[in-house]
Amino acid sequence: MILSLNEVETTAKKAARGARYPWGLAEEAGKATRWLCSHDVDGCAALAGLLDQIDRATLAEWAPDPRHDPWAADGGTHCPLVTGAAISDRAHMLHSQSIRIGKIAEPAMLVPFAASAARQINATVTITWPDTVVCTDGDNLAIDGICPAQVTQIDIRAGGTITDQNRRQSRATPTADTWQILCRFAHRTYAPATEESRQKGAGAGVSDND
Repeated sequence: MILSLNEVETTAKKAARGARYPWGLAEEAGKATRWLCSHDVDGCAALAGLLDQIDRATLAEWAPDPRHDPWAADGGTHCPLVTGAAISDRAHMLHSQSIRIGKIAEPAMLVPFAASAARQINATVTITWPDTVVCTDGDNLAIDGICPAQVTQIDIRAGGTITDQNRRQSRATPTADTWQILCRFAHRTYAPATEESRQKGAGAGVSDND
């Protein structure tokens, strides 16, 4: 499949909302998915994987507690969207210390928030998890490694050098299966049809051509 980035962002936002994220985080999910796709990372697959893991869960259990080092979530696993928002709010911390985060789902979804932090502090930010190093200055991205469904710990720090940066993309190419998952979640946001809405639909209604 070949899709516009606008279509990806819109569907990703609706899909996150369908998984019961509040609208603010759903909007962030859409932006994050678009950012990844524009940097040659399959953001659609990452979001689909996240929504399948977190569907109908209590988000508070997936939220980080920054009082711990590494940050910990009550449910044992962090949501990258909730955690990413917390990182954006604490970007200034990276001037003086790194941020360590415990087990997290779909770490690729955290990368756009690290990019936001990089822009805030006007510095390159490096994110590491087992066998992977990610560097971003907020605009450019370089990934050396893989983006699994879960990792046991992530470290985020200021600094690093971007080499062999990902090629920028103007379109997204999710698989049909991935897109179907996002559309399934997005469909939950649609109001159920009523008899009145069906009759007002195109080609519907009662004909009076007797």
